Amino acid sequence: MAVVQQLFDLSGKVAIVTGAGTGLGVTFAEALAEAGATVVCSGRTLPKVERTAEGLRTRGFPAAAIHADVTVEADIVDLVRQTVERFGALDIIVNNAGIAVAGPPEMLQLADWQAVLDVNLTGVFLCAREAARAMIATGRSGSIVNIASILGAVASEPMPAAAYNASKGAVVNLTRELAVHWANKGIRVNALGPAYFPSEMTDPFLHDPTMVRAIEARTPLGRLGRPEELKGPLVFLASEAASYVTGQTLYVDGGWTAW
Repeated sequence: MAVVQQLFDLSGKVAIVTGAGTGLGVTFAEALAEAGATVVCSGRTLPKVERTAEGLRTRGFPAAAIHADVTVEADIVDLVRQTVERFGALDIIVNNAGIAVAGPPEMLQLADWQAVLDVNLTGVFLCAREAARAMIATGRSGSIVNIASILGAVASEPMPAAAYNASKGAVVNLTRELAVHWANKGIRVNALGPAYFPSEMTDPFLHDPTMVRAIEARTPLGRLGRPEELKGPLVFLASEAASYVTGQTLYVDGGWTAW
């Protein structure tokens, strides 16, 4: 029987993190590398993901950078192909790439709505599909972790973001659907649902003291999340520690969804 340290150990595993050039994607890449995985940092801006990969290599972790836009099917096919050819397998993918458009729903333009769904929902599906195909082909069990949000479970407050909320709600149920259908292949599919954490995406409104106070007042723990507080939950879902967990969304939200 494995001891706890072994359950969380990702040594020998190969992982992809999309959107790894900025924000929480960097945190997720660090978490998997620190747990022992070889990490492929992917994103549509190659210099940014190369910077993330170089940061990991500087710390002694094996890492690579591959350009891929999650809205381009051929890019995702190539990302998974290159990963398997270079490292021999794919065990974990973290579908983190995402965008947001905020504002009153009656002012939301169709083009903005579609852009958010293309990245946050269709991109997640394409990455999960290609990862599953590779895992099935190599006969290895695997873990797919989709990055959802508390806004996939509740309405946004204090800033409206209808397209983002709709996309993340869809990710939550897509996670369930894929988990059920790939369980017999040894593939677990779960989601991580963060609350408000500092990142490039949240910077515009987290620099507003009024907005921050509103978020803190709504959060039972009374503060924003710290990026490192997502590392443990991610490694849990990615590792054998969660070998009997699939189809679930783990909310890391300071109690936000418990209200």
